[in-house]
Amino acid sequence: MDNSRRSFIRRSSLFGAAGLLASSKVVSAQHEGHVMPKPQAPSQGDKKPDNRSAASGGQVLVHTPDVPKLPWTMDNGVKVFRLDAEVVKVQLVPGKEMYAWGYSGSVPGPTVEVNEGDRVRFIVTNKLPEATTMHWHGLEVPLNMDGVPFISQPLIEPGQTFVYEYTVHQNGTFFYHSHMAMQEMMGMIGLFIIHPKEPYSPRVDKDFGLVLQEWALLPNNPIPNSLAMEFNWLTINGKAGPATTPMIVKQGERVRLRIVNLGMDHHPMHIHGNQFYVTGTEGGRAPESTWFPGNTVLVGVAQARDVEFDAIYAGDWMFHCHLPHHMMNQMVSMVGPMAHAGMGPQTGKGMEEGMGVIRQGHALSEDMAPGFGRGMGDSTEKERNTANLAGPSPHLQQNSLKESDKKRVPGYPQDMIMIMDKEVAKPETYGLPPAWTASMMGMMTLVRVLPPDVYEEVQRRIREGIAEPPTGSPTQPAHKHGS
Repeated sequence: MDNSRRSFIRRSSLFGAAGLLASSKVVSAQHEGHVMPKPQAPSQGDKKPDNRSAASGGQVLVHTPDVPKLPWTMDNGVKVFRLDAEVVKVQLVPGKEMYAWGYSGSVPGPTVEVNEGDRVRFIVTNKLPEATTMHWHGLEVPLNMDGVPFISQPLIEPGQTFVYEYTVHQNGTFFYHSHMAMQEMMGMIGLFIIHPKEPYSPRVDKDFGLVLQEWALLPNNPIPNSLAMEFNWLTINGKAGPATTPMIVKQGERVRLRIVNLGMDHHPMHIHGNQFYVTGTEGGRAPESTWFPGNTVLVGVAQARDVEFDAIYAGDWMFHCHLPHHMMNQMVSMVGPMAHAGMGPQTGKGMEEGMGVIRQGHALSEDMAPGFGRGMGDSTEKERNTANLAGPSPHLQQNSLKESDKKRVPGYPQDMIMIMDKEVAKPETYGLPPAWTASMMGMMTLVRVLPPDVYEEVQRRIREGIAEPPTGSPTQPAHKHGS
């Protein structure tokens, strides 16, 4: 019997590609006396509400770039949501795809947006080849709705459905995720926003939600290595820079960024050109007496941080993780000898190897370490006489120095640039200068604070779906501080 993780994940991708459609059945609720509400057939009066009515009076709806909202229907006063746990094909940037695990066709999963006091029902169907559960991170729910396997509920086996139902009495930035650790590393998380009964003060004009994730993709292998301790693809809402969709703000508006992190690393998230206040955590709104100014906030694993600022300075302001290795894509020194055409290093090893039964070499050898998450399989640990970049590239920075002179400089080369303006053009990128994508990699996005005329033009292009590569930049006022 093949118990290797490699074979298991291969089977998983095949299940996902075929869309595991085993007949769904409700999990038995006979678990230590827990009573699980049964799913009810939608009544004839049920209908999907207008999104503009999802938030209570005066609230600004949250926008999650590159991630859809989860639709709902109303059933006798209960908001009913459906979530399918399944394999999802994800495009990190044009030309780079992977097979992750997510919900209802999205990684991260669709954003849930409700109001404080709502009664909610989540019908969760498992279309994965292994059991799962759903945890509501930060929410105060009954124990039998908490999603911990065996302690609070039975497992949701492949093809089964479990119904979660409870009343939300909190408000703030929360999230939902699988309570199976390796499934979390495969991408199973989504935002859960609860608007307060009374709008926060001061009121914001724009409200954005951002999910931070990290992935280890071995050469020639489109399935994330969930065993990894090192990561070479860092994403915001499932996209790596420059494919992340910029956040569009009109100059003078007040902005809230809701940031959630679920991975192995903490992320110091930094904004250019502005100062913000941390106004909330995964525990809800913070008292105003605790706010203090800054421009970098550390978002730890399993944490949420809300930051707010007044967008008074026009400009295309970068917002990114400031860990240097998180500011690039596919970080490798050079593709090493383990990457051969048509096959790549194994993601994981067999049970025997995992238990330390190694017949050749050792667990930290160049052949074994990547499978155990102790390397990326790209020979970065080896000393080589070759430079970091294997040969000349049309995307390299150009200058007047001769190549022979450059090589005399200790440490050369270090950074490279790649221009992808055409490949990632969308309405939100209108007006960015040519080659803007060369500065955007990894866990990076933009907060575009636009003068009213440029803002209205971008909004028009969004409505009409006009996407053009940049040919220049609209005139913007100089960035001046003070009076």
